[in-house]
Amino acid sequence: RRSAVVLAAAGSRAPASRADTERIAALLAARLGVPVVPAYASAAAPTVSDAVRALAARGRTRAAVASCFTAPGRFAAECARAAPGTVSGPLGTHPAMARLLLHRYDQALRTAAPVAGPAALATA
Repeated sequence: RRSAVVLAAAGSRAPASRADTERIAALLAARLGVPVVPAYASAAAPTVSDAVRALAARGRTRAAVASCFTAPGRFAAECARAAPGTVSGPLGTHPAMARLLLHRYDQALRTAAPVAGPAALATA
């Protein structure tokens, strides 16, 4: 009853990006059975620190941070420093991420319109 997770993402001013992060947080909460709140490194609120404090105020004093970053870097490092304890590493090093990228690439190849080469562009 004291556990929760903060889903740390880069952040964006784009509403679709925020909605995606909130959807991922909801899916993670359903999977883990604990509250999962999204937090952001930039351009959106709350920050990871703010989310951890808000959870603690609600009695959720054991907050882990789930990194929703594809690679190590400034944002991932800042969010990890704000974690009160457990923090996951960036997603990019996990084999499932490589499989997902290959799957999306294959999908794009099957659905993409042919790209005109330089000769076709010169006659257009």
